[in-house]
Amino acid sequence: MSVMIGVDPHKGSHTAAAIDGAEMALGQVTVRANDSQLERLLGWAGQWPERAWAIENATGLGYLLAQQLVAAGERVLDVAPKLAARVRLLNSGDTNKNDPNDARSVAIAALRSPAVREVAAEDHTEVMKIWAKRHRDLGSARTRVVCRLHAVLCELVAGGVSKAITAKRAAELLESVEAGDAIAAARVELAGEYLADLIRIDGQLKDTNRRMAVAVKASRSTLTDIYGVGPYVAAITLGEVGDVGRFANRDHFASYNGTAPIDVSSGPRKIHRLSRRGNRRINHAIHMTAVTQVRHRATPGRDYYDRKIAEGKTRKEALRALKRRISDIIYATMVADARAANTPVKTGPGGQTGNDSAPSATGSHPATPALRKSHSRTTTNTTSPRSRPTANRKISRRAS
Repeated sequence: MSVMIGVDPHKGSHTAAAIDGAEMALGQVTVRANDSQLERLLGWAGQWPERAWAIENATGLGYLLAQQLVAAGERVLDVAPKLAARVRLLNSGDTNKNDPNDARSVAIAALRSPAVREVAAEDHTEVMKIWAKRHRDLGSARTRVVCRLHAVLCELVAGGVSKAITAKRAAELLESVEAGDAIAAARVELAGEYLADLIRIDGQLKDTNRRMAVAVKASRSTLTDIYGVGPYVAAITLGEVGDVGRFANRDHFASYNGTAPIDVSSGPRKIHRLSRRGNRRINHAIHMTAVTQVRHRATPGRDYYDRKIAEGKTRKEALRALKRRISDIIYATMVADARAANTPVKTGPGGQTGNDSAPSATGSHPATPALRKSHSRTTTNTTSPRSRPTANRKISRRAS
């Protein structure tokens, strides 16, 4: 008998509930999150030789336990919290939350949903994901320090700093400030501490960029050959995607990263709306690539953007069309890299896990219309002519 074991992970404990194929409860257990958690769970689950584990948010609180189970040879599935919440709601009509109910909901979601992703052992992509997150955190910290430094400088110098604040510019400005009293001296001292923080963060960012570049180069990915894709964008994309084989085609990938519009058609009205779904980190990486291409007139990406403007699209619509084109190119590049590395590209569930089992706009780009001024409806002006993804890669190659 095949058994599905759902796990509701927490910082201090993990609750597991086992069900059979008919969703009948077979047992449950709660273990403390410590060094013996794996041993206790495997000992309890030993009564069901044919079993699989479903862990809620296996990339978050359930990360360590999921990786321990995979290393022990167990089959582990990652269940999005939204899927488990839907099961709870449909089962009882409310959202009664307790650990045993949550664990059972996770098991049912894994048993019935076709979009659940199987957890695999970590590989080199996790290194890039780690340093991309570090870069993102440092960038946020730098922004906070710069804002605080600027606020203090505005109290010392009329008008503050008119241009972007750098450590060098702030240091030169502080040297020119004369503290006339104790209050001004305190402000200068505080600004000096913020300046020291800024210098430290800039050094950490530089070191993180170096580590990311090394990690991306070690992956042997050709994503950096695309114009506008540097080590940071490549690290974000490769780290978040992991195995590109889990996307059936470029449309599934576009739905996952939010560059495909959402189909909300009804009857004869064909309507597409701007998608706010998907992985926003990859979407941001694609956005940075698109903006870089648009800023440089010598790139084919800028030519594509100008062509969309000439067709009557707004600047935002043209940028969205370019982002979708770049998404297709990135997908084709990753597939080609996987094949070059003799890694089998298998077909897996597409879309965003926890939203829909299939992409919301499969086939919508580049064959169907882009969003128009209302972001909602159109009948003409396709985003781009039909073409193979491998051919589209030429649009973003660096100019030699």
